[in-house]
Amino acid sequence: MRHATTPALATVRHFYDGLAAGYDLMYADWQASIDRQATALSTLIDAALGSGEGVAHDVLDCACGIGTQALGLAARGHRVTGSDLSPVAAGRAAREAAARGLGLRTLAADMTRLPFGDGLFDVVVCADNSLPHLLTPEAVEAALGEMRRVLRPGGVLLLSTRPYDRLRRERPASTPPQVRQDTGGRVVTFQLWHWRPDGERYDLEHFQLLPGGAGEAGDAAYEVRTRRTSYWALSQAQLTAFARRAGLTEPAWHEPEESGFFQPVLVARGPGADGEGPPRPT
Repeated sequence: MRHATTPALATVRHFYDGLAAGYDLMYADWQASIDRQATALSTLIDAALGSGEGVAHDVLDCACGIGTQALGLAARGHRVTGSDLSPVAAGRAAREAAARGLGLRTLAADMTRLPFGDGLFDVVVCADNSLPHLLTPEAVEAALGEMRRVLRPGGVLLLSTRPYDRLRRERPASTPPQVRQDTGGRVVTFQLWHWRPDGERYDLEHFQLLPGGAGEAGDAAYEVRTRRTSYWALSQAQLTAFARRAGLTEPAWHEPEESGFFQPVLVARGPGADGEGPPRPT
């Protein structure tokens, strides 16, 4: 099903357009995170496809942002295409890849209507809590259906979210501040969460405090940047059911202590050729 970009998705695009320049400042060491995440995702890919370490696959990162997952996977030899709702973020991912000498094609695209032909990719990655920006069952089903469509027979989807089963019980009002020592001083990032009455969706205020000169008494002052977006805190059972309805098979969750990835990861397969399992690499 094809959907025009909704006002909600336009808001998400605006959020990440504005955040792209400073997204890496949310990490104590962005490059170290890129490397760690690529190691964890590659291990899951190899296990799911039955391939040995170092085997290259055609990978779509359909929520690539500034490249946190795509850059690391490309550095490990995978043939990676990155798409993102935010053209500003996708553009930065391309520049980061060029600076590292990596081949990474990027483009702006809505995950509910991916601009790729059927069956082009061995792997689709949708990481870092990107899918929960979709706030309706219709949008979630459309996105997962598109991910399944662009997978080759027996290909693999890796999708990560926040640990929403726990977060829905706890209903946190904020996240702890993250502090990054930058060349100009300390950068502080935190979030405020406003839960809606349904107990599943929440509106988020993202604060980034950047070194911004001196205060009245000569003390360090901060420039405060605030951005807003919304999420659907999908439980693992809900997301598993959506994946099955989209035609994905064998969905299984891998927790951080098992996978080494920083969020729970749903691994699911596209339908195999003639109902068989995934093809083995040659």
